[in-house]
Amino acid sequence: MKNALWQTVLGEIELSVSRASFVTWFKNTELIKQDGGDVVIGVPNVFAKQQFEVKFNQQIETSLQRNGVDVARISYVISSGKKTPGRQTGAVAESQQFSPAPLADVTPMRSNGPQPTLNPKYTFATFIVGSSNDLAYAACMSVAKDPGTKYNPLFLYGGVGLGKTHLMQAVGNEIAKNNPKARILYTNTETFVNEFLDSIRYKRKWDASRYRTADVLIIDDVQFIAGKEKTQEEFFHTFNALHQANKQIIISSDKPPKAIPTLEERLRSRFEWGMAIDIQSPDFETRCAILQTKAGQNGMQLPRDVVEYVATSIQTNIRELEGGLNQLLAFCEMRGIDPDLQTAQGLLGNVRQTRPHHLTARQVIEKTAKHFQLDPVDITSPKRDKHIVVPRQIAMYLLRSELHLSFPKIATELGRKDHTTAIHSVEKIEKAVKLDYIVRQQIADIREKLYV
Repeated sequence: MKNALWQTVLGEIELSVSRASFVTWFKNTELIKQDGGDVVIGVPNVFAKQQFEVKFNQQIETSLQRNGVDVARISYVISSGKKTPGRQTGAVAESQQFSPAPLADVTPMRSNGPQPTLNPKYTFATFIVGSSNDLAYAACMSVAKDPGTKYNPLFLYGGVGLGKTHLMQAVGNEIAKNNPKARILYTNTETFVNEFLDSIRYKRKWDASRYRTADVLIIDDVQFIAGKEKTQEEFFHTFNALHQANKQIIISSDKPPKAIPTLEERLRSRFEWGMAIDIQSPDFETRCAILQTKAGQNGMQLPRDVVEYVATSIQTNIRELEGGLNQLLAFCEMRGIDPDLQTAQGLLGNVRQTRPHHLTARQVIEKTAKHFQLDPVDITSPKRDKHIVVPRQIAMYLLRSELHLSFPKIATELGRKDHTTAIHSVEKIEKAVKLDYIVRQQIADIREKLYV
């Protein structure tokens, strides 16, 4: 009865929050007790408990009342009793991850030098899903379940330290777990290039079969193949051989196929055959979840104000976020103290020194105009030229996302009488950010200039 009630509540909430929020916060919860109006809900960790008490309590109470519960009090307790199939969010994921096949069963590249292999720590269980990577996560899960038949090739792209390698290797580890006999070859493009060039340089026969007989080929950082004509030709034939045999190909890059310079058109078109997915910088909630999870894996529980301070201070990528956390934990461990806000500010305060304390609307407009080689007057003018309209819409989007201005205020700053124009512009750019790499890159560049 409890389970049925809670599943109904979760079903309602899933329709009213983003998928990232639902997966991050609600997926691993359970209704522990419902005695009259006294409701006890189990959550995976202390940070989730704080989020539910502050942010989601009213929403849960409303849903419970809608389903016939006369709520008097809702309590949240830390509980690991529920094991939801799939990725576990917000908890200490180490204890819940599957054990991939031994590395001996995962065939690595063979050459004279050291070779990359699958890291058993890179699993879906240890990957934190947010709005910046939920599509990539879902696609990788689908590929791991049925390799070679869907999303082939799977092309993941995005900046450094955003989780591309983690997701790719998670696919390999999951396939190895489900099929220990599968030949899973993971390597980076540099290794592939060096092996091929060495075969030419030392007049050795190139053993293409090592790659072409793989069941799953995972190639990291394919952008380094650009400009290398002979290597591209060999990779083209390897790609064709695997694809025609319905073998799964997974590729990562720091940019989408169409943006990789000097990449042959025939390779570019093949990279776009399956699905190309962008992984963006993690949003605030995802950064908080990552910090709490990583701290938990180190046996630490961070106070909420510390988590939020670190998540606000480091926004670039997950690698730097983990680096800041490790610095804080190591400092506290060496001195035998618990992490607190004052310590975090002392250690990480320099990270925020380059950010202005008071970013103004005028600065946003001027930086946007300068990026597009326009006069700020053009952006605030009534001109409707195409080369002005898009920068103006981007300026409105940045005023909303960076300064959190109201739509009427945005309209005023841009010289508009009707704030519906601001609403339309922000919504249009929000969609473009998800679908258009060029727009997303333009906004990232402007944001970088705002904080220097």
